[in-house]
Amino acid sequence: METIITIKGNVKHTITLDPTVWIFDDRKLDLNTFFTEEHIEKDVDEEYKRDMGKHWSREIMEGATFPPTLKTEKKFDRQKMVTGTFGISLDHFVKNAEPVEDAKTITFLTMDGLKETFPISNIGNFLFKFSQDGKPLTEDGPAHLLFKDGSNIEQPLRKVIGIVID
Repeated sequence: METIITIKGNVKHTITLDPTVWIFDDRKLDLNTFFTEEHIEKDVDEEYKRDMGKHWSREIMEGATFPPTLKTEKKFDRQKMVTGTFGISLDHFVKNAEPVEDAKTITFLTMDGLKETFPISNIGNFLFKFSQDGKPLTEDGPAHLLFKDGSNIEQPLRKVIGIVID
């Protein structure tokens, strides 16, 4: 089974994605609760800039202090990682590929030769499911395309191996 997903086409940067490492990504979403709870989208870059600005201001006022490393390290819930069902928003990756300004559509390609095309303006509405009960999607993966509104949760687009932006 192919486990790599490529983003290519009318983009400035062709990107290769490996869904098997997304389990360690801080942007992953717990799909067991995503469709049942209200979610607030956070701009990770904006949070980072705000936190760095506060840190910089504090260093100017108080002088440099070294943070205690054990309190600031990211902790992973191992039990949740081993048993959870996870997805990740697609717009993070497409943003890094930098679609050209005249791009109009996004097409998802599957191992079975299926193609699903959507307007590029819908990019914020897609999730990639990459894990089911703590295991990668080996049978019908590497990823499933889900809509954030949950309308295709029962019948997602399976075996997605490519994204073409036109």
